[in-house]
Amino acid sequence: MNRLQSFLTRFLGHIDTLTSTTPPFTTSTAARSANTTGMSNTTLSSPTAWPPVLPTSSPPPQAPQKLSIPVHDEYRGSVQGYLHTPSRPSPPHPTAAILLSGAGGGTSGPSSIYLTLATRLSALTRGIPVLRLDYRYPARTRPCVADTIAAMDHLHRACGTRRFILVGWSFGGAPVFCTAAADRRVVGCVTVASQTQDALEGIEGVSPTPVLLLHGTGDRVLSAGCSKRLFEAYGKEGRRELRLFEGDDHALTRNSEEAERCIAGFVLERAGVDVEGVEKRGVLEKTLVGGREKVELMREGGDLRGGERVE
Repeated sequence: MNRLQSFLTRFLGHIDTLTSTTPPFTTSTAARSANTTGMSNTTLSSPTAWPPVLPTSSPPPQAPQKLSIPVHDEYRGSVQGYLHTPSRPSPPHPTAAILLSGAGGGTSGPSSIYLTLATRLSALTRGIPVLRLDYRYPARTRPCVADTIAAMDHLHRACGTRRFILVGWSFGGAPVFCTAAADRRVVGCVTVASQTQDALEGIEGVSPTPVLLLHGTGDRVLSAGCSKRLFEAYGKEGRRELRLFEGDDHALTRNSEEAERCIAGFVLERAGVDVEGVEKRGVLEKTLVGGREKVELMREGGDLRGGERVE
């Protein structure tokens, strides 16, 4: 039994303990195949292309779509990713989240937070679209900013999205802050263990857009001082928050669930979505990935390419 199958077996067992008003969760191979018919071919083939859980309700859940989005800059080509759309898409929510990984690209995020976060946010009754975006040219800020803006334009055309929350890990902090400084459709920024190169210049132009900075004090790839510098560089207007996780690493493996709750809370607050009671316990607070799976799913999702590391 592979990791995802094992995970599903355990998670579906947990769901039996929820009250009948909580949407049950399942994964349907048939639904996945049906929902990807006619989508663009991509080079993303990782099993983490599919979320570990999907809600079943009426209407049936939407499998994440493989996207290949043309980018019209001097580099040309298409940026690829996975779009999670809510199972209750009408009326469409005007806000979406775009999740960006590190110097090697990838779509699982630190400790696979992106995989589980996209699953949760799109599963809610007032779910929002979430795009796990890869890069055409990882670790190069300018084309990665173009990738992000092209993705925003695509979501505007396809989903009617007008507002965006950007989340970035490590190198991903640079395109997050540079995009937000250039495009006021961005209404919130979150970074995990961000670098300062390019990000420092970007965040100086972000205020008053709210920002949330997360970093482990035991990070041996990029020290917590990076996020402290970004915090200080943010303008005098707007809201900024810095959360430091004592002794944790570059991917926040020890505190990934708490970090994900922080990110989810920020995204939902910026999107104007309130989640309470049974749905909060059954969707936002359930453990989805644990132990070694966090890192293994990062590897399968491509997030440890390009020299990115966990420690």
